[in-house]
Amino acid sequence: MVLKVYADRMSQPSRAVIIFCKMNGIDYEEIKVHISKGQHLTSEFAEINPMKQLPAIVDGRFKLFESHAILIYLACAFPGVADHWYPADVSRRSRIHSVLDWHHSNLRRGAAPYVFNTTIAPVLGRPLNPQAAAEAETILTSSLSKLESIWLKGNGRFLLGGNQPSIADLSLVCEIMQLEVLDEKDRARLLDPHKKVQQWIENTRNATSPHFDEVHKVLMKAKEQLQYQRLKAAKKPLPSRI
Repeated sequence: MVLKVYADRMSQPSRAVIIFCKMNGIDYEEIKVHISKGQHLTSEFAEINPMKQLPAIVDGRFKLFESHAILIYLACAFPGVADHWYPADVSRRSRIHSVLDWHHSNLRRGAAPYVFNTTIAPVLGRPLNPQAAAEAETILTSSLSKLESIWLKGNGRFLLGGNQPSIADLSLVCEIMQLEVLDEKDRARLLDPHKKVQQWIENTRNATSPHFDEVHKVLMKAKEQLQYQRLKAAKKPLPSRI
């Protein structure tokens, strides 16, 4: 049976899993679950993932959720996956796990809630939360600094000093890519101080071309729509005081 990938390409971890499948020639069926429509909250989807989050996979009778676990499973279960994605060497593999564990308790805790509470919330009918955004920005800024000072401190093109990407690079870069939907000035304020991070993003994009840009098309479309809405709001005349 063909691997089934339940995903929404607006979801950062969903994009990572899809890019990985494409890069490694893994035959799969993408089943779209639209977060904006609440399709991940249905009882039907709960049969796939009781946590009601994306992505999730079904491989025959085997069901799995959590993107890091999925990436590890795919790297181990499917033939032909290059060793650099998830090395056989235990020490290198463990270092990848350390990055992935750090990701969920740091970078993701900053990036996702910051984007949501500054940009995405109104799209989903939720109010903006400036306090939550400020708290998330502190975590995000710290995480970007740590990426440079710890994970990207050497001369390698990717995390942990390697010259080829791992599943950790793919997962973390897809996380940061969601900053694309921010106001351009806001995005520049957050990312411009981190030149190594910007170069690493570009390295990962090039290493996973053309799939990286193809999978991120939905995010770029959302970016254009949000920019149009901002311009339209800026041109809206002020109400008369008369």
